[in-house]
Amino acid sequence: MPSSLIPNAAYNKFNEVADYITDSIIPQEEYLTSTLRHNEQAGLDTIDVAPCDGKFLYLLVKMNKVKRILEVGTLGGYSAIWMAKALPEDGKIITCELESESAEIARENIRKAGFENKIEVKVGAAKDTLTKMSEAGKVEPFDMVFIDADKENNWTYYKWALDHASHVGTVLVVDNVVRRGRLVDADSTEPSIIGTRKLFAELKREKRVECDGDEDLSVTVVVDPMLEARDSRLWSITAID
Repeated sequence: MPSSLIPNAAYNKFNEVADYITDSIIPQEEYLTSTLRHNEQAGLDTIDVAPCDGKFLYLLVKMNKVKRILEVGTLGGYSAIWMAKALPEDGKIITCELESESAEIARENIRKAGFENKIEVKVGAAKDTLTKMSEAGKVEPFDMVFIDADKENNWTYYKWALDHASHVGTVLVVDNVVRRGRLVDADSTEPSIIGTRKLFAELKREKRVECDGDEDLSVTVVVDPMLEARDSRLWSITAID
């Protein structure tokens, strides 16, 4: 199987379309564009969400009247800032970042954007951070969870959020699942592909969820009889890239 099932020409065309959409209908405040510049100048990997994906997260926050967000994978804070600008005054984001250098860059971007009162950056391996949160006592549920970190642990982060920090109506979003088409490569030995396929395999077995999707998006409705013994519905979205 080829390393990328989507040809580079097609992938580049997708990026051109995303750029066109951004230029047409997604104006960005200076603090958002300066965050991207700062991240690049600081030498961070250029793997921030695209502006159209940032706006998508922003709209999810607004549409669902989200107040508490968990993000796994901060990088330079670009996606957190997009979500923060949709939060109410008493809204809160807890974002987990492995690298201390990235976390400091994110904190600076967040401060310059004026959201330091809404975004808390926790440094360390996300699995350890989440474990500490649950061991400290009952976790106040999040209204939205955005997972965009090491793909081999997609299911670990997703399951923690589902088991420990969700409520009826929680929205869960997992980014970068298509992996340029390599998601369908059952023989892949790449950890990110194995981890992402595990996410889908577990979602298929997970009785608390119902899933649907197309070439752009996989949407999961979580029906959880164990959450307060109600006809519960948690919305989960696994987004492309």
